[in-house]
Amino acid sequence: MTIPLAKPDINDADRAAVQAVLDDVDGRLALGPRLAAFEAALAAASDRTVAVAVNSGTSALHLIIRSLGIGPGDEVITTPYSFIASTNCILMEGATPVFVDIDPVTLCIDPERVAAAVTPRTKGILGVDVFGHPADWPALAAVADAHGLALIEDSAEALGSRLDGRACGSFGRAGIFGFYPNKQITTGEGGAVVTNDEAFAALCRSMADQGRGDGGWLSHVRLGYNYRLDEMSAALGLSQLRRLDALVAARSRVAQRYLDALDGCGQVVCPAVAPDVDISWFVFVIRLSDACSRDDRDRVLRTLRADGIGCRDYFQPIHLQPFVRDALGTRRGDFPITESAGDRSIALPFFPQMTANQVDTVVESLLSALQT
Repeated sequence: MTIPLAKPDINDADRAAVQAVLDDVDGRLALGPRLAAFEAALAAASDRTVAVAVNSGTSALHLIIRSLGIGPGDEVITTPYSFIASTNCILMEGATPVFVDIDPVTLCIDPERVAAAVTPRTKGILGVDVFGHPADWPALAAVADAHGLALIEDSAEALGSRLDGRACGSFGRAGIFGFYPNKQITTGEGGAVVTNDEAFAALCRSMADQGRGDGGWLSHVRLGYNYRLDEMSAALGLSQLRRLDALVAARSRVAQRYLDALDGCGQVVCPAVAPDVDISWFVFVIRLSDACSRDDRDRVLRTLRADGIGCRDYFQPIHLQPFVRDALGTRRGDFPITESAGDRSIALPFFPQMTANQVDTVVESLLSALQT
């Protein structure tokens, strides 16, 4: 593609940080000081007391579900408009995801629908900060508190976002971040659990490290997994985190260029930001207007790709994924707001180094496609 969909911002300091790990005379490539420093910095950035860095955001979600003791017979209310990991982590423990529809403006889970979906089997609420926009965490927390439920924050896409001045990842029993190369900061592959509960964090850390306890390297006190994050990845993440503010600001500038360029285009619905939100833009996802169909959206995608522009239909509703339909019996028509968003959404190229000329090129191609 002439203009890729996403691109990590890696600078000389990042490269030097990784090289320093390889150059260390002690040869420590795992479970070393960079991991500890990265975790401390993550906790501070998310207004939490402790972080557990792992090999993916998916692993972080799985550790939270398992640490909460959620399993067969239990239900977790969640959103069908998300990346598949927010559902997979529930299914991995044999529990049942219960989907509810989303807010039509923010595209985050609708707290009123969450409240209506609570049953005696409900053990948790798993909300998602969609595209970096915070969910309505105070309203979700009120539902969780009223019913004695665990509130889980999937903030994989929202490092640096704030709601009423409070950091995403700081509202629930625990939250997670993801550090895939298209995220605000990257470790290559990686993620983290953040919480204020030291015992909960210790349990997550044990399970992420093959279930080890305090009895030594070959002492395994519980079922565990190899979810560790290596020292090179931690060093990269720490270097990136030191310039989080600059990376978020650069993303904001690109988003504003798109918003300005698309202002007044009646066929496009641009992402909205609530007044009490400071958003850390993860992606820039537009929706075509209600007058457009899924076929119209797919035609626009084909035109953009033919012009060398990276783009994607994003998200595809989870409840319509083939294996989820088979497992849960969900079908089209179950969640109309989610389906409408999924049918008409387009992720445009978005990364902090995007130039004004690149944004203009994307918009020109998009507007041309909408006229054909």
